[in-house]
Amino acid sequence: MKSGPVCVITGAARGIGKRVAENLAAKGARVVIFDLQSAAETGEATAKAIRESGGNCLFCSGSVCNEEEVHALFERTVAEWGRVDVLVNNAGITRDGILLRMKQSAWKAVIDVNLTGTFNCSKEAIRLFSKQRKGRIVNISSVVGLVGNAGQVNYAASKAGIIGLTKSLAKEYGHRGVLVNTVAPGFIKSDMTAVLSEKIQAKIMKDIPLGRMGSVEEVAGVVAFLALDPVAGYISGQSIVVDGGMTCV
Repeated sequence: MKSGPVCVITGAARGIGKRVAENLAAKGARVVIFDLQSAAETGEATAKAIRESGGNCLFCSGSVCNEEEVHALFERTVAEWGRVDVLVNNAGITRDGILLRMKQSAWKAVIDVNLTGTFNCSKEAIRLFSKQRKGRIVNISSVVGLVGNAGQVNYAASKAGIIGLTKSLAKEYGHRGVLVNTVAPGFIKSDMTAVLSEKIQAKIMKDIPLGRMGSVEEVAGVVAFLALDPVAGYISGQSIVVDGGMTCV
């Protein structure tokens, strides 16, 4: 039976986005995974696994940077399930390097995907949410957007921008029943952190009071709370940090 809230998750073929999609589907949501065509095989496999476990899931390919492809994503979702209730802006990339060695192409690529992509998808979602007078957006930022990180000026700027975008949208569309929040993960066990050397990981652990990296399940749980739980109905414009106490002051 096809019922339950309709959730669109970007960058969900793997990593945190994949776990978010699986978790939302397990809670009864109808899930749309949106990722690049290059990730289609992985995305289709994720969608198939969700369906085989009893969930409802579609995979749509495209880029969050492309307005037409984002528009087509929402059109297809509405055509399939009649509405959209939740958007999770998870798509993100890194192109690390210190400022004086960073090419403008690396700066632009990260800003385009992480920040402009969030803008493009949010714009499409809010068009629908405003008419419905109901909807939730959960943006995935990072603790790097709160405290910065050497070698990641582009990534830090994009993630800080997401936090500002979140607060502004919460103020602009709260009167339409739209909730907009951010989840800011710290160091999470994922493909992105797997490339870090043991030396760097050991250094990171010293700054985390809990003494470990977080899991994708822990991030996905917070996202699900903000996206679906009725108790989260009075939370908007907030950044929920999931970092094991790393940035506590």
